[in-house]
This record gives sequence, structure tokens and C-alpha cells, in this order.
Amino acid sequence: MRILALESATLTGGAALLDGDRLVGESVLSVSLTHSERLMAMADRLLRDCDWTAKDLEGLAVSIGPGSFTGIRVGVATMKGLALALGLPVAPVPTLDALASTLPFADVPVCPLLYARKGEVYVSLYRWQEDRMMREWAYLALPPEAAVARLDPPVIVLGDGVEACRPFLARLGGAVRVAPPARRLPSPGVVAQLGHAILEAGQGVAGEALLPLYLRPSEEELKAGRAAAGGEASGRGNSPSGARRRG
Repeated sequence: MRILALESATLTGGAALLDGDRLVGESVLSVSLTHSERLMAMADRLLRDCDWTAKDLEGLAVSIGPGSFTGIRVGVATMKGLALALGLPVAPVPTLDALASTLPFADVPVCPLLYARKGEVYVSLYRWQEDRMMREWAYLALPPEAAVARLDPPVIVLGDGVEACRPFLARLGGAVRVAPPARRLPSPGVVAQLGHAILEAGQGVAGEALLPLYLRPSEEELKAGRAAAGGEASGRGNSPSGARRRG
């Protein structure tokens, strides 16, 4: 199965092409450009470089979060459009699953940590079992100290949330290993690999059914909620029950 995969849930973004069990091409950047400026351009360039066209694709995969609200929206919206235009199924791949899966065959648990803003990190815990990373925790959003407090070393940590956790990780000593830079950040190739398994199992979704994985409301949703609450309060203050009735 020929698959195009996109990763845009963090600052690191990119695209990958997979043909069965062969990674045909991968393009990754970790720079301060918005994904809306570069994601489709990277995918188009990769298709051209690999001598593929959109008509060659048989499936799609995308990292759905948790992660950057803006980045996730860009990736999911892009894949929705492609899925609808090409009539292809999409494999929704949780970002923490893909991040943990960059370290197959690990001999100790793997803990991906993603920067979540608002003084928190997104975190879960995985263990290699037979041929895949198996998740042992729910997907969580926690303050760095609370996230590290859940760890029972030895453990390998990775992701852009490691820096926020370093002061607390240091308390655990040498039993905590930090993945090397080349294996510390999300990989669109791994998203493609996990997406292939999802599609082969018949668990892909149509474009209109593709949804992001958020662990908390976005800033826009919070603002909308505050505005709605303010409107309700204002409405109660001006309600007929508080006004003088005319006889």
C-alpha cells in the first residue's frame, strides 16, 4: 500500500512516503515556520522527488495530537482535503504513540514528553512488547514535576518536553536516559509506519470523520466559553424577573 503521511503536531513537521514496508522518502524540518507555509510544499516536493503523483496513493496517515493546536489543525485539515479529493481512507495516528515508536526494541519503558504550554507537558508511558510499543498510561497533560513523579526508573524519555522536565528528571539520577537528538523528535516516517498498520487492519476513516486528539480545550474554545458565560450573566441581570412590570 502506498501511503502519504504528515506530521505537524509539534514544531517538527514533515512528510513521508511509504510503499508497503519500504520507506520511500521522508522530509523533516524543525524550524520556526508555520506548518501552513511548508507542509503541502514538502509533500508536493517529496512526491516529485520520488516520482509519485497523488494518483499513486492508496492511503493517508496523519499525526492527530496531542500537541500544538495550530499544528494539529493544519495537518488534520490538509488530510481531510486530500482524503475527500482523492477518495482515500486516512489513518489517525496519536502523536505520543508515534513518538514512542521511534525507539523500537527498547529494553526499558519509553516516556514521550511534548511541550503543552500553560506550564504542562503531554505525556504517556510505553513498553515494547513483541512487535510494537504498547501504551500503559492514558494520554495526560501534567505539570513537568507531576509528570516526572509518575516515572519509575529505569526509563527513556524523548520529545520537546524533555527540557521543561530536566530539573525534575535530574533527581532520578542515571536511571533516566534521554534519547539522542536524531531520535528525540516526531518522525513522519513512523507516522506512515503506524498508519500502514491501521489501514491494513481496515481501521482508517473517511476524511469527514477525521478528528484531532485534544486533551484540553484550545485558547479559542476557552475564550468562547468565557464570552458565553459573560453573556449568560449579562442576560440574567437584564432578565424580566429583575425588571419592573408594567401594569
